[in-house]
Amino acid sequence: MNQSESNDIVGPHHYRNAEAMLAHGERVWLRAADSGLLNIQVDHESNDRLIVRDTGHEFTLLCSCSYLGLNHHPKIIEGAVSALRKAGTTGLSIAEVRVRLKLLVELEESLRDLYGAPALPGVSCSVLTAGILPLIASGHIGGGSGPRVMVFDRFCHFSMAYIKPICGDEALVLNCPHNDLNYLEDICKKYPRVAYVADGAYSMGGRTALEGLLDLQDRYGLFLYFDDSHALSIEGPRGEGYIRSRMDMNPLTMIVGSLAKAFGASGGVAMLGSERDFQFLYRNAGPVTWSQNMDVAAVGACLASAELHRTAELGQLQAKLQRNIDVFDQRFPTRFAGNGLPIRLIDVGDEDLAVRLSEQLYLAGYYCSAVFFPIVARGAAGVRVMLRADLEADRLDHFCDAVESLMASA
Repeated sequence: MNQSESNDIVGPHHYRNAEAMLAHGERVWLRAADSGLLNIQVDHESNDRLIVRDTGHEFTLLCSCSYLGLNHHPKIIEGAVSALRKAGTTGLSIAEVRVRLKLLVELEESLRDLYGAPALPGVSCSVLTAGILPLIASGHIGGGSGPRVMVFDRFCHFSMAYIKPICGDEALVLNCPHNDLNYLEDICKKYPRVAYVADGAYSMGGRTALEGLLDLQDRYGLFLYFDDSHALSIEGPRGEGYIRSRMDMNPLTMIVGSLAKAFGASGGVAMLGSERDFQFLYRNAGPVTWSQNMDVAAVGACLASAELHRTAELGQLQAKLQRNIDVFDQRFPTRFAGNGLPIRLIDVGDEDLAVRLSEQLYLAGYYCSAVFFPIVARGAAGVRVMLRADLEADRLDHFCDAVESLMASA
């Protein structure tokens, strides 16, 4: 193939460019693999004690999104097992719009009650996003007529940014500087129908500018789509998350969240702003309605977790998590200190140095993930720390001591 023919088949790269991304990022991924930080195979004793049987190395997991430690809660494990016994099947393997188990209907009703809004479960938060965002772009969700300009926050999670090319077949797609309300208002003034796609709590720390966004919604009819996975369960009296606990649902708002993080189970949920959207999405949201649906064990675990969220134990776990966050913030006052979220980034800058620090911490008995481009911007590499309610106080102190020692000798 000559150069001219090659140019003829190269995509326009309007919304993604794998070559540009991999040319830089793959080198660092391979560096992390060579350092023994990838494909670690373990047995689970607890989140504080993972064991590599081949070597006997034991370590504490400090990049787990199970912020409340519910992923090993006995009631949730029993919920998964009991559901399998009750249903007598792992699943029906048929599109849920045609036939779905009563157990799944029970989960829909339980989550609706928990979050005070119509709740659509899914195999994962990413699957829900893939099915829903194109319908927001086309204008079929949220009322009105005609497509919406889709404005993606620059830092929105990969699972949402990944859908830009599909949305781009339906409507104009734009990228907004992070939390830039002035930019977003200018777009709202220019176009009559706009949707904004963002995280509620960001995976690298920080929150969305919720108050300003609600003001834009009130003044311009802005549709708001939030992924609040990293705040679900850790905030709100029933674990509603950052966004839902601070606003009333309406037809111009949708919140998705992972049920596999602090919720402690599996799958995802979409909190909807209208009853009409619930059945519409079951019929039309692509991967949401395909025959790979939530398996019975996941449904049972979710039902058990939802019940736990209605007890005093949720508040106790939230308080334990907050204490651990406060301890870490006192030892390492990063730019997000005091925001109440469990995600912290130890800024390093250089990617190889971030990998080396992560490797040294792992050898010292703590697994924290080195993050680098394309996870973060070039030159902004670091080590991400994810705090948990089930992290014992003395273990947290020892970890902080190890970080201080390694940083001092770096």
